[in-house]
Amino acid sequence: MQSFQISRHKIVKYGKRLYERNYIGGTEGNISVRLNNSKILITPTGKNLGYIKPSELVMISAKGKKLSGKLSPSSEYKLHLAIYTYRRDIKAICHAHPLYSTAYALAGLKMDKLILPEIIMTFGVIPVIEYGTPGTIELFEKMCCKIENHDAFLMKNHGVLTVGKDLEDAFNKMEIVERYAHILSIANLIGKPSVIPEEEAEKIPRLKKTKS
Repeated sequence: MQSFQISRHKIVKYGKRLYERNYIGGTEGNISVRLNNSKILITPTGKNLGYIKPSELVMISAKGKKLSGKLSPSSEYKLHLAIYTYRRDIKAICHAHPLYSTAYALAGLKMDKLILPEIIMTFGVIPVIEYGTPGTIELFEKMCCKIENHDAFLMKNHGVLTVGKDLEDAFNKMEIVERYAHILSIANLIGKPSVIPEEEAEKIPRLKKTKS
């Protein structure tokens, strides 16, 4: 099991980074870490993650039962638990509302053009997930057909979600998605972004796995 104390401080650390990077505001967003196959540490509902305290985090079981903590878990805990069930390889989930990538999600614009090799290598493509009611399993039902082969998702009319082998990895992916959305926004303003030919893009490792 990942150290409980280390995981608590990492969640606080990356919650602060999300806030400082303007990826969340107010009580937006949520973070979780898988401690083991039966225990998840997650941020509470109704708290600003930029100022969260280790003692305010909530431990829940893999079935959603609160095991420790005075506050209630994030309203998105069902989504987190469903993702962990389907993706045994991931240990952390980060959900936020960074401005540019959330704008793409609101507009329903896919970030699936083969433009930057680094993005292809990290994500393949970044799918748009159809709207599902926040706080319900409905959102995961919209996502489940994509969860196996993707690590970042634009959630329509909602925000962005990334998964990772640890919390640093999940946060880095959030940062990369937002930077990519910012670059695309600028490129679309000044011209038409050129696309890497598919036969060239196929040489980049992650693409074949995540095209579907």
